[in-house]
Amino acid sequence: MLNRVDLRGVTDLRGALPRPVSTAEPPLAAVRAILDDVRARGDDALREYTERFDGVALDDLRVPPRELEQALGAIPDPVREAITAAHDAIRDFHQAQLHPERIYERDGVVVRERAVPVDRAGLYVPGGRGAYPSTVLMTAVPARVAGVPELVLCVPPDRERGAVAEVTLAAAALAGVEEVYAVGGAQAIAAMAYGTESIRPVDVIAGPGNVYVALAKQEVAGIVGVPSAFAGPSEIVVVADDSTPVELAAIDLIVQAEHGPDGAAWLITWSEPAAEAIDRAVARLVEVAPRRAEIESTLRTGGHLALVDDAEQAIELANLIAPEHLQLMSSDPDRLVPLVRHAGAVFCGSFAPASVGDYLAGPSHVLPTAGTARFASALTVGDFLKQLHVISLDRAAFEKVAPYVQTLAEIEGFDAHARSILLRTTAPAGEGAP
Repeated sequence: MLNRVDLRGVTDLRGALPRPVSTAEPPLAAVRAILDDVRARGDDALREYTERFDGVALDDLRVPPRELEQALGAIPDPVREAITAAHDAIRDFHQAQLHPERIYERDGVVVRERAVPVDRAGLYVPGGRGAYPSTVLMTAVPARVAGVPELVLCVPPDRERGAVAEVTLAAAALAGVEEVYAVGGAQAIAAMAYGTESIRPVDVIAGPGNVYVALAKQEVAGIVGVPSAFAGPSEIVVVADDSTPVELAAIDLIVQAEHGPDGAAWLITWSEPAAEAIDRAVARLVEVAPRRAEIESTLRTGGHLALVDDAEQAIELANLIAPEHLQLMSSDPDRLVPLVRHAGAVFCGSFAPASVGDYLAGPSHVLPTAGTARFASALTVGDFLKQLHVISLDRAAFEKVAPYVQTLAEIEGFDAHARSILLRTTAPAGEGAP
């Protein structure tokens, strides 16, 4: 079922690492055309793309705020309890990331570091294949905890209902999102970045999506902030040994593969019996899976079984892959954690599947993919905050640093910088002095 690669005895893992082979070029030209069109035609372009891509004709792109509260009251009690439990876990985790104003002092130079939220955050939630209230919570709650006053949510409308899914609206209401627009795809990213008649531009855009959405976010980065690197198709690496429960490892490989095409699912092990047993279990489970087509599409090109020499080589390989999710399901996962350098999130043991992280552990499930975990992290409160530094000096502190500042300004050729120091050093006390 999985594409086998034997890396035992291989010293150059990077050179031996199979890479996804895509026969299609990334649709960058199409994405740029959509961005330009929305920038030029605004709401008219959004309505046209929504009808073309989602099969829904809309007059009003915004979901009336009353429908959000109505949705929260209308969903079944077990669903409301589940999204409330998830909301509370995510909120509590992210609140722990907040810090009071920090003050640094050295030789009388005082720097206060203040965390200031952006004014307006744009949140993208996928649609099309289903409703994803968890992604609403995983994007909106960190932004709300950061103190962002205005949250904007864009989500494709459901083709059959002709509207945004009720459970998605319920999650938005629970998270305190008031602006929801039935707009998806690259056109939603364009609307939030540039603004249209209906949608005012935002400062930060967060949330996962398909390749069109991911490319669109890359294109508008710089116009708006785009945290969490490349949040694209889902990925998982499972590290297993003879102690790993076979069925659990197999189902966890399938968990991320069922998201659909272009993802990746890796099994890495130094046990050939474990490799054989887990591979057979994957095949059995795929045969009866409701989303069999999506899973097979992912595993056909992105499913790999790697045999390695030992646990250390397994983590070396995992670091090269830099996966969105890394599950350490071997006998002593805590021993391996210090070796992990590149992963969006790490899950230890047989009772910590990535699915818990997807919904209820607390950290956001908006994670870096496509190898960007080498330099990026999960979406956090910090992605919606700016660090503002407030600097103060009294005259005594100024006189201590003045010679150094003046010297550095002079050797860099900035006369006005140097004079700004000189004028203060020659000014009588009380004139032009802090």
